[in-house]
Amino acid sequence: MEKLKERWDIKQNWQLLFPFLGIVVLGYSSYKLSFLFLKETNSTFNILLSGVFFFLLLKSTLFIINKLEKKWQVNYKWEMISIFLVFAVTGSSSLFVSRPIIKWIGITKENLNPLLYWVLYIIIGFVFYQILLVLIGWLFGQFQFFWNFEKKMLCRLGFKRFID
Repeated sequence: MEKLKERWDIKQNWQLLFPFLGIVVLGYSSYKLSFLFLKETNSTFNILLSGVFFFLLLKSTLFIINKLEKKWQVNYKWEMISIFLVFAVTGSSSLFVSRPIIKWIGITKENLNPLLYWVLYIIIGFVFYQILLVLIGWLFGQFQFFWNFEKKMLCRLGFKRFID
């Protein structure tokens, strides 16, 4: 446990929550990925495939964390896990929020060209993603990081005059 705390710059026990949540989300993701390839439930091969996916996702996530840690300039390594969790939760949440909004507006695949439907769906999802990114970032204690991230993204999209 001390090696884990030392590796992730964990100074207080509550910060252990982020590596724990990261492992749980990674395990769930690998389990769901194995079901994309195998439709069987509770098979031994499915569990083995989940283990392989878990290992591959863990290695790739650690590689990405090491690369982005220098670019994002965070104070502690455990903050990288919290940032990754915010991105994951926000991506899923934006879909859950935008889907009922589109239905409420009255946009369906049946009454609109499918191409136009998906373009509108992506635009509405993107708008809610931006809002949720800052809100969920605040809940995870990373408001300043995501506020700066959001300002940089809006500048790149041409909204610089609204930010200053």
